[in-house]
Amino acid sequence: MNRIIWSCVIALTVFCSCKNQSEKPEQEKKKETPEVVSKEAVKPIFSFSFVGCNRIDRHNQSPSNPSTANMYALDRMYEHMNNLAQKPEIFFFLGDLVLAESDTIHLNSQLNAWKKVYENNPISQSSIELVAVPGNHEMLTYTPSGEIPLARSTDVWLRYMKDYMPTSRKTAPDTLGLDNRLSFTFTKHNVGFVVMNTDTYNANGLEGQVPVNWVNQQVEAFKKDTAIDHIFVVGHRPYYVGGNPDTGHGGLPQGGQLWPTFEENRVVAMLSAHQHDYERWQPINDALGGGTYQIVAGHGGSVNNRHVPHSPPFFGYSLITVMSDGTIELDTQGYCTGDTYLAPVPKNPMTSRDKTTLTWAKNPKGFPDPYEGCQ
Repeated sequence: MNRIIWSCVIALTVFCSCKNQSEKPEQEKKKETPEVVSKEAVKPIFSFSFVGCNRIDRHNQSPSNPSTANMYALDRMYEHMNNLAQKPEIFFFLGDLVLAESDTIHLNSQLNAWKKVYENNPISQSSIELVAVPGNHEMLTYTPSGEIPLARSTDVWLRYMKDYMPTSRKTAPDTLGLDNRLSFTFTKHNVGFVVMNTDTYNANGLEGQVPVNWVNQQVEAFKKDTAIDHIFVVGHRPYYVGGNPDTGHGGLPQGGQLWPTFEENRVVAMLSAHQHDYERWQPINDALGGGTYQIVAGHGGSVNNRHVPHSPPFFGYSLITVMSDGTIELDTQGYCTGDTYLAPVPKNPMTSRDKTTLTWAKNPKGFPDPYEGCQ
């Protein structure tokens, strides 16, 4: 009899245990069996491309090319970008589209011709949105003592390039004597962009000026915005060149007032040109182990002034893809240049020159050698 009673007790205990297990809250069950996201579920949210410095040198000017663009490099970039299976939604042209750097007459005629070249290219009818960013050759004039702001250059830029600035942009207010109409912010998907005119017109005759306080405020505002997961700062001039700060003509004089804010608010990268070369650096931040990237994408078709008369090792553009799992992929495309920077080289294929994930920690891939594979 005791055996029967004990058997019933055991059976009842097991039944209750199983019942309690099956009735555990759904939330607890999920904790016990964490969801594993397969790689197949990770998809691109969107991509954008960027490059700058396509203008020709002064001694290569010709009436047959009123746009002063390196036409072979320009057409080849447009064609390659437009033929991608997944086209970028935005293409940032990071300044020095034209030669100019003299007076508003030349700036006017060259931008007018450049716009006609763009409108006659199939890319202008594609789904790719052009966002044009001015460079020093559009904003400054050359004098024997150096480059200084060109009066009314902003008006000329807006005459031709206003159509290539996002309609949803929020323009910086004019402050401290700066004409900030060409600095703005906008968002796309879960990304916030701060676009700087890095040669903002000012009456003080200073090159390389930006609305510092406004830029820092916009970066901080994007960081607090729960809809924004990634922040990029875009402008013609870089702050880091060759991994080192450059506050002279080759870089950004006020960069030291900006970079700490970029690091503190985890800006993914500052995207620039100006140097006629390609560089990817992640200035070392000991506290964070890596930090914000400086990507110099000045490999758009201009002669490399540091190695005259030789051209950069390759011309092309860079592509960034934002993935659904939060990773950010960089793919820099380029073709090896010829004996001169204007020479057509149809047999030189467009290939990936630098492909990596933009990690916040120190990038394990290190820095690329753009000369590898090109003479």
